[in-house]
Amino acid sequence: MPDNPETRTIEDAHAAFEKARNTPPAERSRWLHSIADRMDIHSTDLVSLAESETNLSTARLTGELVRTTFQLRLLGEEIQRGAHFQATIDHADSAWPMGARPDIRRMNVPRGVIGVFGASNFPFAFSVMGGDSASALAAGGSVVHKIHSAHPLLGRATSSIVVDALRAAGAPDGLFATIEGRAAGELLVDHPLTQAIGFTGSTAGGRTLFNRAAGRPNPIPFYGELGSINPVFVTPLAWDKRRDEILTQYVASFTNGMGQFCTKPGVLLIPRAEESYLAHLVGELLGTVQLSELLSPPLRQSFMDELDLELHEPGVRIVQSEQRGTFPSVTVLAADADTVIANPAIIRREMFGPASIIIFYDNATQFIELAGAFDGQLTATIIASDDDPSTPELVEVLAPRVGRLLWNGWPTGVTVSYAQNHGGPYPASTSSETSVGTAAIGRFMRPLAFQSFPATALPPALQDDNPWQIVRRVNGEFIAAPA
Repeated sequence: MPDNPETRTIEDAHAAFEKARNTPPAERSRWLHSIADRMDIHSTDLVSLAESETNLSTARLTGELVRTTFQLRLLGEEIQRGAHFQATIDHADSAWPMGARPDIRRMNVPRGVIGVFGASNFPFAFSVMGGDSASALAAGGSVVHKIHSAHPLLGRATSSIVVDALRAAGAPDGLFATIEGRAAGELLVDHPLTQAIGFTGSTAGGRTLFNRAAGRPNPIPFYGELGSINPVFVTPLAWDKRRDEILTQYVASFTNGMGQFCTKPGVLLIPRAEESYLAHLVGELLGTVQLSELLSPPLRQSFMDELDLELHEPGVRIVQSEQRGTFPSVTVLAADADTVIANPAIIRREMFGPASIIIFYDNATQFIELAGAFDGQLTATIIASDDDPSTPELVEVLAPRVGRLLWNGWPTGVTVSYAQNHGGPYPASTSSETSVGTAAIGRFMRPLAFQSFPATALPPALQDDNPWQIVRRVNGEFIAAPA
């Protein structure tokens, strides 16, 4: 590899990983808490800087920063329990039914240097110290983060805070670093010391990097969160009972943050309705939406291009559109089920911004056929009554296509928790893993088994006296971490 600053950054990250790979979980947890504390101290400056570069509001950015530091602390607590190691011990057993069993012990170990590409629409939560970087550090890896060009000043400021926090906590220099620019990003994917990539962004950009990671002499995992339409299916019974409520919540959800969320409901499927009624109510609702500029000029242009392509699909029409000043228009489109079934591209185009499309279906057969026309999604939502007869078949069709199914809720809002799943079949993501929640740590680890090793040569997580005090499975029985 060429001798340049980016190459040396990756080499330094590898050296730091080698120094820190066997750090006890309690110590690594302290590093994560140190980052969170330092970011909280500088929160006012960080939010102000983010506001100047992103067109996002102070309230939105403040909430996102709170989410980011909460996530760091949650992951810090999680790794102290040790569930991410999946430490499993099978003692030697001469009476094992299939023949004598040797002593064999398995655990997850960190992969090494993790390359992370941040998102433009989440300058904190999916950026420099967002979910990918935080979970990679929690897993025991080192991180080289490619700063997004949409907010470079914020990226550099956050990076400086993270580096200072890790140094103050006693972590080795180089454990976290940043790079900038397309060429540097390509080098990060190509470098033989890089062991995995985390990515949040467009389908086109993600697929390019995914192919690059797979095309290396030694291919590496690429954990990409790409595009999603997030359909919402409304049953006839639910529509008859609460159509105004459903439309109100729909408009609020797809316009939240000017539609710049990966879980924005891009399609609403409802029984055929009177379009004049819909236009009137939707028009009133759109009139209350607080408009703002999109994150960046390139993103705005991309949104306008996708909206224009959608409008040129035969059978697609405008229900209502709200235009104020120079802000992008907020638009609701419509199409009929038979048109979409004949041309599924109508419901597979992500309009990343304040636009969504309503699909009118006429019968149960169309309802289910439409569900089968979607490709991989982060989410799908079912609006129904608990005893609605159409839901079991709908769930059966949707389950293989999505990462998270919602019942009578709206997909915008992805909490950070233990059970969260933020991912889905391609093109929603390039893996079967989640990028949000404590389970995200597992992406940046791999299993390693030790057979017939002497006790003195075993890693702490697999030693009989359990010096790290973590949860383990011993001879098939799960044993909780000591209190």
